Amino acid sequence: SSFWIIWGWSTASSVTKRRTLKVTRSCSHLLHVLTLIQGHVSVSCLTRCFRSGCQRLADYLEGVKKNYVSSAQVLKHNCETHGHGESCYKLGAYHVTGKGGVAECLKTAYSCFLRSCRAGGKKSTDACHNVALLAHDGRAMEGEPDLSAAREYYEKACAGGFAPSCFNLSALYINGNAKGLSPDMNLALRYANRACELGHVWGCANASRMYKMGDGTDKDEKRAEELKNRARELHGLEKERQLKFGE
Repeated sequence: SSFWIIWGWSTASSVTKRRTLKVTRSCSHLLHVLTLIQGHVSVSCLTRCFRSGCQRLADYLEGVKKNYVSSAQVLKHNCETHGHGESCYKLGAYHVTGKGGVAECLKTAYSCFLRSCRAGGKKSTDACHNVALLAHDGRAMEGEPDLSAAREYYEKACAGGFAPSCFNLSALYINGNAKGLSPDMNLALRYANRACELGHVWGCANASRMYKMGDGTDKDEKRAEELKNRARELHGLEKERQLKFGE
């Protein structure tokens, strides 16, 4: 039987009327416009909390006004000028698809995700995961995967409780790489277990198989069965969520 290897982006989502709003390079220049629509955001941009104020403005433009071009401009300003982690993360997500008129460019997305990951705060673990994904498959690395960077940023995201990163780390250590990363079934099992603890169904499935086969550990049929049952439970919960979502 084989191991499961699942890839998954962590992406920014949008919410809710379209309106054109010219966004200038400084939050202070928005004051006279924003007084009409959401004055407290613009005021916040002018205080020491201006970073999150600009982020709220970007969320408002994206979610309520559906003005993605203006939202992208605010995100760019807040990321590049203030280094705001959530804005850098969302700007990176825009660059993945070319949303809001920005260039569709995975290299730029990688830089934005990297900045967000290093900034910490909300969305930093998602950003670290995306950095690792892009390094892992090489799409932002001149076509050459960088498994050292992938491992580093999967580890950061996994430490932050991001289950897909723990799972992908497990897969990295199962497979290894000819360029220096040796297979390590002990670490593969450790990260599969961690992914399972965080509710990742395929982490449980892989860990179950490893205990059954004695990969990275002594054979343990009881533990293998427990993890298999946990995988089934998680799979059932996921199907239930999908059914409820479709109702």
